[in-house]
Order: sequence, then structure tokens, then C-alpha cells
Amino acid sequence: MKTSKEFNGVYNRSSHTRHTPYFVLFYRKSDEYKVGFVASKKIGNAVHRNRAKRLLRAHFIENIDLLSRGSYVLVAKPALLRASFLEIRKTYLYALKKCSALT
Repeated sequence: MKTSKEFNGVYNRSSHTRHTPYFVLFYRKSDEYKVGFVASKKIGNAVHRNRAKRLLRAHFIENIDLLSRGSYVLVAKPALLRASFLEIRKTYLYALKKCSALT
């Protein structure tokens, strides 16, 4: 996803939303995969925001074969940078399961 219109479409019409300590997941069923990663200035400077998006992107790519088709938006929270990769992975899979986004 690149435009704010696409992001707002998922925010406003998401069928499932899941808040975790590390991120917020918005999921909307559709025929194709679309994904967006968001890290606001609350996360920190540009280095921290980019690291947060890289972490979320790594988890998405690692588990893409388990995902249902749809639009995903992951919004990073400040605690994401302090957590270990395994903690984030466990939370990520749990959030996807609760949103019915796993195949």
C-alpha cells in the first residue's frame, strides 16, 4: 500500500482489529495481498521508525505462507523496539489467529 486512501480504506472498513503490546493489526478480507507498515513519530527518530517497520515486515514475510488473502496494516507501538524477536513472533501469530487471518 502506498496512498493514504488505501490505508484509510483498511482502517475504516477492516473486518478485524487486534491491539497487542507491540503493534495494532488491521485486517480486511480481499482477493489479493496488500500490506502496509506504519510507525509514527511516537516511536522515535527516523532510525527507530525504520527499525520498527523492518521488524514488522520481517514477521510478515516469515509467515506469509500461513496468511489468508487480504489487506493488512500493522501500526508499530514503542514497546516493539524493546521486545525480543521471539516475543514479537508469538504475539504476531496470536493476533493473526484471533483475527481469523491464518489459513
